[in-house]
Order: sequence, then structure tokens, then C-alpha cells
Amino acid sequence: MTTTVGHAHPALAPTTLGPLALRTRYAVAPMTRVSAAPDGTPTGEMADYYAEYARGGFGLVISEGTYTDTAASQGYLNQPGLARDGHVAGWRVVTAGVRAAGGRMIAQLMHAGAISQGNPHQDHTVGPSAVQPRGEMMPAYGGSGPWAAPRELTTAEIDAVVDGFAAAARRARQAGFDGVEVHAANGYLLDQFLTDYTNRRTDSHGGPVAGRIRLTARVVAAVAEAVPELVTGVRLSQTKVNDFTYRWPGGRDDAEVIFAAVAEAGADYLHIASEGRNWLETAKLADGATITALAREVTGLPVIANGGMHDLTQAREVLDGGHADLLSLGHGALANPDLPARVAASEPLAGFDRSMLSPTVTVANARRWRESRQA
Repeated sequence: MTTTVGHAHPALAPTTLGPLALRTRYAVAPMTRVSAAPDGTPTGEMADYYAEYARGGFGLVISEGTYTDTAASQGYLNQPGLARDGHVAGWRVVTAGVRAAGGRMIAQLMHAGAISQGNPHQDHTVGPSAVQPRGEMMPAYGGSGPWAAPRELTTAEIDAVVDGFAAAARRARQAGFDGVEVHAANGYLLDQFLTDYTNRRTDSHGGPVAGRIRLTARVVAAVAEAVPELVTGVRLSQTKVNDFTYRWPGGRDDAEVIFAAVAEAGADYLHIASEGRNWLETAKLADGATITALAREVTGLPVIANGGMHDLTQAREVLDGGHADLLSLGHGALANPDLPARVAASEPLAGFDRSMLSPTVTVANARRWRESRQA
């Protein structure tokens, strides 16, 4: 890993995302922290956690996946929500802290679908089809054992999912967020509709890729219409939390259909996730092009690249090579909440230590890990 570089690194240059002026091209990637109150209300500890990134120079902070309704969307116990009006006040404290520190904040809205492993509102999961998810629940997020097969969503329930995203977007506006990111990546519900082996529907939301991306496009359109004054983004990925090897079966052809559909629906930016993998591992297409550069080419929209962007050499290549416009960091940000400031000062970066998320990924456990290192 390259750890030092001069202050001229392109990631430190200011940029814009729609109407948002960002002081750097560094963004904090959405990372589930299961640290909210049991009812989904953000806590003061969460406000401190997010504000620290803004104080450290990140231009954009994207929230962890936030559930959208009190039916089947919640994925984890102690996950934050924007599903009821009571959640808004907690988020206002978070967004105010980020803004006071010079950052901008976007709410990522998420429906877990078939890979929900902690939802007090339901005793079952839902999905595009009654297909048991691959893999097993994640202990670091409070789960164990295989996921159950979900119940297939009806057409009316799909409409309710769309309405839930739009309602949550309106609450995000009330809570002071600068934008909304639709989570259509990493194996959650919208990605389950996009994935060929989890979507066996024969209606307009299934079949070829144009049908499988339809729900995501509907959600993006509903969010953009609900909060036209906010930035609307969409996060997409090929890999998943429960399937690191999956790739869109149609390669470039599928990608072009997917990117065009969400752009036409009203997305202001695309965020291409790598789900724990390096960008190079998941971005390369068969013809040698990258999926992030293709997203820029097809849509003309800003693209956020993800996966190993704490490596300063790779980060420079991604930006200077026209592969993306912004960079989102997960593990690199956890290890270095002040990473942009460190890069500007040519200071070394700390390596990520997985024990900071042990035994679970809560903000409190990470704080205790840091305190133990400082003692």
C-alpha cells in the first residue's frame, strides 16, 4: 500500500456532485454499524462517529444502509431507520454535526429483502422469488446459520416497497441530509431483483436484465420525484455480501442496460461498490475496460469508485485515468478517519485492523479498540 504522497494528489481537489460543492473527492462509504437505539433512532455516539470523518477532511459522508419501512426492510437489529417520523430528530443531530465540520451527508436507503437477519417487525423475509439466499448470516452483524427462503413479493407489495423508499427520502430531507442514495447493491432487495438466480419472476420485474433492473429504476424515479431539491444517487455492485464471485452474466451488455435505466430514471450519480474486494478485481470487463469508466461513458453522470481507494497510487490512477470522479473508502476510512488531512500533510496512513470490528461491528467496539491502543 502506498502511504505517502504530496498534497497535489487529485483526490484532494474540490469537486461537485449535482448542486453539492465538495471540498475533496474523498467520500466515506456506507458501512453498517448496528449502533442505533433498538427502535432505529440514531444515537449521540453515532453523531460523533460521522462528524469525525468530516473533521478529517472527507468531502462527502454516506450513511450506513438505513431501513425504509416498518414491514420487511430492516436487515439488522440496531440498524438505523428513516421509517418513522421519530427517526428524523436523531438524524438531524448527525447531519448537523457533519455540516458543522465542513462535510456533506447523504442518506443511503436500503431494503434488506431475503438477507435480512434481524427485523423485529416481521417473522419472515421477502424477495423477488422464493429462493434461499446463498451463504450464511454474518456473525459480525449479529446473525448465524443459513438464511431462510423468502416469501415472494406480490405486485402490490412491490408498489409498497417503492412508496417506502419515497417516504424515507422525504424524511431524509426533513432530517437535513443533502441527498439520498438508493442501495441497489451488495445482495440486498433491489440487487436480488437484478440478480438472475434470485429473480425467477415472469412478470415485468423479471426475465431479461431490462426487467430485472425495473424495480431499481422505479425506486430511483420515485425518490427523485419525492425530493427534487436533493441529490439522488444509486449504488450498484456485481459482488454481494453473500456471493463474492457473482458478475452480471451479460457483462458489458448488461452493464449498459443497467446504467442507462437508472440514469433515465433520474439518478444524479452512480456509486459502484466492490463489496470487500479491490476495485481492480471487480471493475475489469472482458475487453479490458472498467465498469466505472463504462458507467461514466453511458450516463455522463459522476461516478464514485469503491474498493481499496486508500491505496494512493490506485486512487490517483482511477481519477487521472477517467475511471471515476470520486472515491469512497470503507476500511481505509475506519483506520484513518482523518485520511484526507493525512494525505494533504504527506503523513503515513494506518493499516486496517479487523479486531477493531470485533466481536461485532458497532461504533462502541471500535471506540474501545482505539482506547486500548492509546492506553
